[in-house]
Amino acid sequence: MSDAIISFDKVNKWYGNDFHVLRDIDLNVAKGERIVICGPSGSGKSTLIRCINRLEEHQQGTLRVDGIELTDDVKAVEKVRKEVGMVFQQFNLFPHLTVMENLTLSPMWVSKMPKKDAEERALQQLERVRIAEQAQKYPLQLSGGQQQRVAIARALCLTPKIMLFDEPTSALDPEMINEVLDVMIELAGQGITMLCVTHEMGFARSVADRVIFMDQGQIVEQNTPEEFFAHPKNERTRDFLSKIIAH
Repeated sequence: MSDAIISFDKVNKWYGNDFHVLRDIDLNVAKGERIVICGPSGSGKSTLIRCINRLEEHQQGTLRVDGIELTDDVKAVEKVRKEVGMVFQQFNLFPHLTVMENLTLSPMWVSKMPKKDAEERALQQLERVRIAEQAQKYPLQLSGGQQQRVAIARALCLTPKIMLFDEPTSALDPEMINEVLDVMIELAGQGITMLCVTHEMGFARSVADRVIFMDQGQIVEQNTPEEFFAHPKNERTRDFLSKIIAH
């Protein structure tokens, strides 16, 4: 795929000498594609997406993001990180800063943006995630769902080409999950390349172009949501879906 914005070619990663967390990963992601990655705990899903912005380093194979190969070259890594926004399971907001300060910190420090411009952009992104009225509050004054929407807005402030979501709803109370998923569904309609590790299968059905199932560090199966849920081909996929969809 020459138009791939992300490409993994035989990527391997170990933790220590023993734990082979990613095994021969081959994966191409097209510009604007929306991918949901699912699989049992410990299957390598989070590690896979954390390699894309070099939060984790792979030891073998080639990984390119927007034409840049990720190696030990710090400048290349910095360049890629400017293109890639990430939203974590825990919101990772600074509790002593207001929502507005959390959002303007990176554009002002990393991108050297004037404060006024950074605040203007922050407000635009807060409006995008429907939470602009909370701009002067502190994170702990907000619900978990609101904090996660702030975290999404913060990632969008650097105008990334790629958004990574690492189980963005798993730390939330059930009634707050939908408010975060609704924001993500809206974003998905705006052409950003998205990779999302999640167990929210309804979200996968409605948003994903492709669903990937991982187990024991490998991509076991991938398909369109329709095919993936209706006709899973691999025994491990069927077993996983029977457990997760029953809930």
